[in-house]
Amino acid sequence: MYVRDAKNRDEVWLLDRIEDADIDDPAFRSRDYVIALDEDTSRKAGFGRIRVHKTEAGEFCELAFVYTLPPWRQQGVGAHVIERLVGQASDEGYDAVYTFTRQPAYFTPFGFEPQDTGSLPDPVASRLAEVREERGDDVIAMRVRAADFEVPDSFRERFKQASPADKREGDSVEETAEDFGIDPSKATYKYDTGN
Repeated sequence: MYVRDAKNRDEVWLLDRIEDADIDDPAFRSRDYVIALDEDTSRKAGFGRIRVHKTEAGEFCELAFVYTLPPWRQQGVGAHVIERLVGQASDEGYDAVYTFTRQPAYFTPFGFEPQDTGSLPDPVASRLAEVREERGDDVIAMRVRAADFEVPDSFRERFKQASPADKREGDSVEETAEDFGIDPSKATYKYDTGN
C-alpha cells in the first residue's frame, strides 16, 4: 500500500466515490486530494484532502475528508491518508491542522485533541459553525500540531498487510502512460514517447 497525490486521471473516480460517500465538496479540485492504492494491483483503497481557509481574520488548514472504501476498512488506510495530508499541511507552513467531527475517538490516536469552542480562533470558530449547520450540533473541533502527529505502530503494520475484503482472483496492475514516463497531456498521439 502507498499514498500518492491525485492525478488528473483520478478526477472521475474521485467524483464518483465522493458521490457514493455522500460527501459535499463545493470546492472540488482533484489536485487537492491524495489517494491510497494497493501497490500490487493499483486498486484504490481510500482518499482524503486538506482545505486551506484564508480569511481576513486569519487562515488555517482543515483536514476536510478522509474516506476508506468499505473493502479496505480497519487496515490502516485512513491513518496513512491522514499522515500524508498532515505532512502536506506542514510542508505548506501550517503548524496545526484542524478537523471537525462527530467521531473524536477516530482522531485521538494520531494526537488530535478536542478544542474548547470558546477559545477557537475566529476563522476556525466560523468554520465550526458552518459545519454544525450542515451536520449537527454534536460536531466538535479537534486540532493536532503537525510536530505532534503520529501513526500508531499497529496501524502501520495493518497498512503493510492491507488487502481488500473482496480480493478477486487475478487482480492485476493497470498500467498507464505515467508508469512509462509519458505525460499524456503533452503526448501528441497514441505512441508518442515524449521524446
